[in-house]
Amino acid sequence: MSYSGLKEFITDLEKKDELVRIKQFVDPVLEITEITDRITKTGGKALLFENTGTDFPVLINAYGSDLRMAMALGRKNLDDAGIEIENLFNNVSIRKETLFRKIATLPSLLKLGGFFPSRIRRKGICQQQIHHVPDLDIFPVLKCWPYDGGRFITLPMVHTMHPETGSTNVGMYRMQILDKNTTGMHWQRHKTGANHFEAWKKTGKKMPVSVALGGDPVYAYSATAPLPENINEYILAGFLRKKKVNLVKCITNDLYVPEDADIILEGFVDPSEKLIWEGPFGDHTGFYSLADWYPKFHVTCITYSDEAVYPATIVGIPPQEDSWIAKATERLFLAPVRMTLQPEIVDFHMPDAGIAHNLVIVKIKKSYPGQGMKILHSLTGTGQMMFTKYMVVVSGEIEIRNYRALLIHVLENSDFSHDLLFSNGPLDVLDHSSDSFSFGGKVGLDATIKHPEEISLRNHSTKSTDSDIRVDFLDNNLIKDFNVSLIEKKIPVLIISVNCVEDSDVIEKVKNLFRKNDPSGNFKLIITVDHTVDVNDLFMVVWQLLGNSDPRRDHEFISPCSILLDGTIKAFRKGGFPRKWPNIVSSSAETVSAVDHKWDKLGIGYIVISPSSGYTRLCRGGKDEILID
Repeated sequence: MSYSGLKEFITDLEKKDELVRIKQFVDPVLEITEITDRITKTGGKALLFENTGTDFPVLINAYGSDLRMAMALGRKNLDDAGIEIENLFNNVSIRKETLFRKIATLPSLLKLGGFFPSRIRRKGICQQQIHHVPDLDIFPVLKCWPYDGGRFITLPMVHTMHPETGSTNVGMYRMQILDKNTTGMHWQRHKTGANHFEAWKKTGKKMPVSVALGGDPVYAYSATAPLPENINEYILAGFLRKKKVNLVKCITNDLYVPEDADIILEGFVDPSEKLIWEGPFGDHTGFYSLADWYPKFHVTCITYSDEAVYPATIVGIPPQEDSWIAKATERLFLAPVRMTLQPEIVDFHMPDAGIAHNLVIVKIKKSYPGQGMKILHSLTGTGQMMFTKYMVVVSGEIEIRNYRALLIHVLENSDFSHDLLFSNGPLDVLDHSSDSFSFGGKVGLDATIKHPEEISLRNHSTKSTDSDIRVDFLDNNLIKDFNVSLIEKKIPVLIISVNCVEDSDVIEKVKNLFRKNDPSGNFKLIITVDHTVDVNDLFMVVWQLLGNSDPRRDHEFISPCSILLDGTIKAFRKGGFPRKWPNIVSSSAETVSAVDHKWDKLGIGYIVISPSSGYTRLCRGGKDEILID
């Protein structure tokens, strides 16, 4: 199913009881975020804020469930789209041995051709209203978190074109409002928009840029999809919606945008202009991404439809709405990964705590020794997986989304002295844990079921946890708290917390403590976090570990059979840290209180306790509250 504008999508959401209209005034500055954070984390509905102090309502959390994500893709469930893409790849890639078999595949190929975007001559629905004197203040742009650098457009589809090849790209890059007609343009160094920008620098000309908001919700998904650089995002959108995307030429530049988008911001970026200081921003990592230098986008014209809705999303401590977008990507891109890279791949999964790229689980059908390592070598440089810090490969009849069963399987089928693959490589620019900006350590773990040839080379065997493991030595001044609940279930994983502020050398002391008291490696995996982290909240522990660690730097073998991973804040370590360390993202007490007081008037049910109330202890004092001193 396809939608023309967000209003049609909203109507369908209401029919399926997937949307709540909020008529009470809610401030786009901080309050919409606080309400949405509560609703998203409790599995609530999409929200339409109708009273925003502007003429435009705000639609948010539109992708925040399996059903709504499937609706956005024009399907009844997420698996349907994945199956269709797999069938398409099967048809295209099958070996054609006869003329008749070649002819038989033509309908599928012709059907694919029908999904290519089409340029139309008339004005689009998105151009019913035209403002040649642009004023971004007419829109209810959110300020999401208290220490954000300002208000940010969070669901923009940024259209750019390469000056030489003419190839186009649609990417999603946050945009900080600077004034009535300029914004920041946060395209990171690894993104296609940034590549186009570098190419325009050489021409000495201004770079045309147009930004679309709204329209069919599949457009925004396609802008986030990990497509090859020269594949038009609107081909994917057309395939998913089963209807080609009609594009119209912008009023003030030569770019083409969806004719049924809700809002269009036209303009340019001048490569000769000095970069501007953009940020900070409470990001999808759950931490503030710190301010940095980025280009300025000049808005030359604003157009929108008569019934335009302003779309937004928030990011922050997971899970957020982007978790469902990542889940859709898992479904849609399994077949292309399997058929173009490694046919033995059965499934892959990016857990919420890993914020899409910190942790990837890959399941394969294993048929020969060394195959797990082969997959690690292959995938760590592939597409967006080049940013993955922790990658685990498994095999056998294991459900990789059943985390307890997965953990048992991994520990039973891996020997850390043989099955870890450490390397250095590119990281997401939002990663704060590496010593160098956008570059750092990675690790892969081959946790596949081993063949005899692999086992024969090992000096150590995996073992089950004994029921009488000593834990008495954990009761000391070094360790502030510990969680042995997994140990009690015969899973050899121990979680401990320490205070690096009162003792900057505590990690080294803890390592020596375990070497002395657990030389046989009964604790196969020891996870260390800060004393502010609740060691009994496993999601929080894993999120903090993955976000705060460089796996190559922050691992230590306690024995040949056991390893310690340091997930503490490195700003407090002995000798300091070479980069600024950001704080976690949460609402202020004032915003939480303001929302509590107006909750009964919102019409969204019983009050939900703010998630930020549980994160307060993780916030560490800094001179400007986004930096940890």
